[in-house]
Amino acid sequence: MSFLLIGAAIVGSPTVIRAVLWDFGGVILSSPFDAFDRYERERGVPPGLIRSVNATNPDSNAWALLERSEIDSAEFDRLFAQESAELGHRVPGADVLALLAGEVRPEMVDMLDRVIAAGYRTACLTNNVVSADPRATRTDVQDVMERFEHVIESSKVGVRKPEVRFYEIACDTVGVQPHECVFLDDLGINLKPAKAMGMTTIKVTDPAAAIAELTSVLDL
Repeated sequence: MSFLLIGAAIVGSPTVIRAVLWDFGGVILSSPFDAFDRYERERGVPPGLIRSVNATNPDSNAWALLERSEIDSAEFDRLFAQESAELGHRVPGADVLALLAGEVRPEMVDMLDRVIAAGYRTACLTNNVVSADPRATRTDVQDVMERFEHVIESSKVGVRKPEVRFYEIACDTVGVQPHECVFLDDLGINLKPAKAMGMTTIKVTDPAAAIAELTSVLDL
């Protein structure tokens, strides 16, 4: 029996990939976790503390509130310092915001261009903090952002990954169903609900491995 290939799907298959959804920090940009680790080493902060603060009460902590634009950067500075102090070491929130700027990964941008050229819909799904994010005014970041058909920002839609509503908004905006999407993110907690909704998910730890997996999924 023969089949006609279209993009990443086989005619008669229930799954036809129409869109690729991309996280930004940790996927297009290098991970801020590297900067967190460096800060902790240089300041004598216990290893992993910053990530521990972000993972404690993840739906209502200072980070979650800022990414939904429910507080401003000054309030985040105060609340994050309080939350980190409760875990044993005070870290100002302003210090954490200054660590967000990663480096653009040219190989991921090249892959994005290949995906666009192949005719797939694209969107950037990002938890961000527009008012304080040092990436907001960078020309290299803006150059990449302009490539996406859509940019779904937590600070503008009022929900954030991994809330299911965030992914629903993304699918509605792009005009696709979850099972028609591939989603790349560097955090398993963000991929889990997307996968449960029916998306094909790729965890980005090593960019080269992620590119190879996406190339295979899309049959580029």
